Amino acid sequence: MTEVDEFDAAFFRRWLTRAAMVVDREAEHLAELDSAIGDADHGANLKRGFAAVTDVLEKDPPETPGAVLVAAGRQLISTVGGASGPLYGTLLRRTGKALGDGPSVTREELATALAAGVAAVAQLGGAQVGDKTMLDALTPAAEALGGSFAAARDAAERGALATVPLQARKGRASYLGERSIGHQDPGATSSALLIAALAEVAAA
Repeated sequence: MTEVDEFDAAFFRRWLTRAAMVVDREAEHLAELDSAIGDADHGANLKRGFAAVTDVLEKDPPETPGAVLVAAGRQLISTVGGASGPLYGTLLRRTGKALGDGPSVTREELATALAAGVAAVAQLGGAQVGDKTMLDALTPAAEALGGSFAAARDAAERGALATVPLQARKGRASYLGERSIGHQDPGATSSALLIAALAEVAAA
């Protein structure tokens, strides 16, 4: 199947709606991962946040890809407690702002914008790849998105799995020291779900 060259606001609304469905389905699994090395609230927080995002996008649909992501990011920041709200909110808002106000964007433009969003997350959290955070999934995904949506999905999934043997160096999990080794990072896992939802909508 050939990939579409341009993606409009409706595509981005479908992505976030799909992401909300996936987060809802996987919320319990995310909570289990978070219970091992965090507060066990990652699944519930994201479920609530993405449900609020879909409500906002349905009630007042933004008309450009950038505006969709900015609105979603703003909603996550205001709805989700803990670290994940500001981090995911920053990811989407910064990506949306980088996309500008054009009516549609290419996959290459999205890859560049997503990289800007990931960089903003790194700056906010003071983390880098290898610290056992969402960046372990998002950074390779942004790099691979220039190739294809499927490549980005696969890179994110590999990145999330690669957090298992790592020792956490940022966030609440870092307090556990070596006891954080052997557990998959919930933030990297939810980030991989977000990218998987993107690839799924792109392939539909």
